[in-house]
Amino acid sequence: MPEERHTVMIPLGPYHPAYKEPEMFKLYVDGEEIVDVKIRIGFQHRGIEYLAQRMTVQQIVFLVERICGICSTSHPTCFCQAVEDAMKLEVPDRARYIRTLIGELERIHSHLLWAGVALHLIGYDTLFMYFWRYREPVCELLEELTGNRQHYAMLCPGGVRRDIDLKKMKPKILKVMREIKEPIAKIGDAVAGDKLVKARMRGVGVLTRQDAIKYCTVGPTARGSGLKIDVRVDEPYAAYKELGVDVKVMTEGDVLAKTLVRVLEIIESIEIIERCLDAIPNGPIRAEFDEYPVAEGVGKYEAPRGEDIHYVKLNGTTVPERVKVRAPTYANIPSLVPQLIGYSIADAPIIIGSIDPCFSCTERVSIIDVKEGRTIVLTMDEFNQFSRKRKNPLKVR
Repeated sequence: MPEERHTVMIPLGPYHPAYKEPEMFKLYVDGEEIVDVKIRIGFQHRGIEYLAQRMTVQQIVFLVERICGICSTSHPTCFCQAVEDAMKLEVPDRARYIRTLIGELERIHSHLLWAGVALHLIGYDTLFMYFWRYREPVCELLEELTGNRQHYAMLCPGGVRRDIDLKKMKPKILKVMREIKEPIAKIGDAVAGDKLVKARMRGVGVLTRQDAIKYCTVGPTARGSGLKIDVRVDEPYAAYKELGVDVKVMTEGDVLAKTLVRVLEIIESIEIIERCLDAIPNGPIRAEFDEYPVAEGVGKYEAPRGEDIHYVKLNGTTVPERVKVRAPTYANIPSLVPQLIGYSIADAPIIIGSIDPCFSCTERVSIIDVKEGRTIVLTMDEFNQFSRKRKNPLKVR
């Protein structure tokens, strides 16, 4: 046990040091090496499932959209698919393509946001700025398409709420895709070949293929460890069966592999969007219905972080009897145990960040030295100096 080894316990939480979101990671360290990890979740309980069972199906779409601000089309799409599964609704083709377009634009902006923050955690702010530079025009496209940069309010059971002006938007979207595709690919090559990035990411936070299976990981976390799983291919929804998806996989399982998988997925998303714009059909954008049956349904969606699952139990009224959500971060958190053990305290922020965790907001870290019997409270910036200091000796003059 950690106590028998006279280790120091460092609790990262209940507020996450790098993402300002509540979660508890108790790191037991011997010197600077992490020898054990205890994870406790549940500090940010917003009662969304409770609220959903007191709202109408149409209102719940807006509620679940706020589960995550970064990937705010993932949950409403997944919920609508669960309702459509229960009601046996056929979504019109044009609506399926619009859902795909919005979802892939969101995947690009989410991965670019994550890549910038990940490089910021290791002190590489130049690449952080570059990634966010190319994220901005994507967010502007989403705003022009939907009216909002996040929380797009485009989804409804049976299709989408609003149509898009394809004649106006297609040239704009294709122009932005052309402008960001080559630079992002070049930045990805720069990340893969940079000595500093490789020193901080290669061989760090390794999640083996066996552990990825054992801990039931999803999304880029799983694909970075060699698991070729993706809901868009395994259980196609929206327009992915027609458009196709080339699932990007790396086998190393370290932080660098998870980073490069996301960069490759950005390029793939750009190509999916280009195919989508060429193939999007005309027609209605919503399937009409008059009543809700007594039935159950499940929706599955490949969110930027991985497989999202929604369950709904309808009871014949507009208010469902049960709504259940399994977000991808919930699936990936347990896999941080094998990813953290054996590595340095300085590696903890980027290892935890490598799964792209979605928690919720504030900052404080307490370091408890059980040998000296003292407690030190650090801000997020002070804690991240552990990571940044380790970068300095690695700088190439």
